[in-house]
Amino acid sequence: MDHADTSWFHVALPKRRFLQWSAAAVTLAALSACGGGDDDHPPDIVELAKSEPDLSILVEAVVAAGLVDTLKSPGPFTVFAPTNAAFAALLTELKLTKEQLLANKPLLTAVLTYHVLAAKVMAANIASGKAVTTVQGGVFKIDTANGAVITDGRNRTARIVRTDIAASNGVVHLIDRVLLPADKDIVATAQSLPDFSILVEAVVAAGLVDTLKGPGPFTVFAPTNAAFAALLGELGITKEALLANTALLTAVLTYHVVPGRVLKADVPINTPIRTVQGQTFSIDAMLRITDQRGRMARIVATDVFTSNGVIHVIDKVILPAA
Repeated sequence: MDHADTSWFHVALPKRRFLQWSAAAVTLAALSACGGGDDDHPPDIVELAKSEPDLSILVEAVVAAGLVDTLKSPGPFTVFAPTNAAFAALLTELKLTKEQLLANKPLLTAVLTYHVLAAKVMAANIASGKAVTTVQGGVFKIDTANGAVITDGRNRTARIVRTDIAASNGVVHLIDRVLLPADKDIVATAQSLPDFSILVEAVVAAGLVDTLKGPGPFTVFAPTNAAFAALLGELGITKEALLANTALLTAVLTYHVVPGRVLKADVPINTPIRTVQGQTFSIDAMLRITDQRGRMARIVATDVFTSNGVIHVIDKVILPAA
């Protein structure tokens, strides 16, 4: 169920939302192509970026990272190109000067390759909500319901502000924020969110930390603290008694984990979903989970990205068959 491939390319944007945006994109693409060379010989991605004044910092970054030859090669590539304002905002966010960023080649290379896809993907072929795998290896998603919004590996968002700028070896889309790959695994992400403190205690007590820090990828349906409090009342036990029952705890926690990275857009509806624990649960079109005991939980937040998978937040602890 891990969709870390290029199968998402064939799905088109919703037509009603996309018509005006697509028309504007085609016009802009035509203008850009005319400005960068004749129709028979469009510029490559590096030449195209050099011809765009608003991409001058990106060009400096590509040069500093030693990626010029790569982005001048046949490809094809898709580049989500941050504007100068986007880079300026990143410097403030990271508390770095431009010189410091350009001098940090490992960071710069990771960030830049995270903006590149190893295929040519026009705006009309973006699949909303699907996992997009980058040259860097990390993933992001693009939601097209309200424009075109990218959610990166750190759960930050950027907007695509100009699309389908043609190059001889691919296509460029302009974005208003620099994307960053994930820097926290599932455990670290849960530790950073206060509403998962009991879940973290449970993962530690069950000895599952190393597993959930492993490469995965995993999909975790993560119960909130309120969900765990409700479970204690339902089972008539204390938190201490639950955490001490390693066998029960391990069965319950692994029942919340699915192999692979399954984003909301890829959740199979009304189909048994097999967990790491071995048993299945199902999810309906309203994003309600039915567990093996016929109990129901709601998915209240989706697609929290981590470096080794994705987290969906649920409002009730689900249970395997007794």
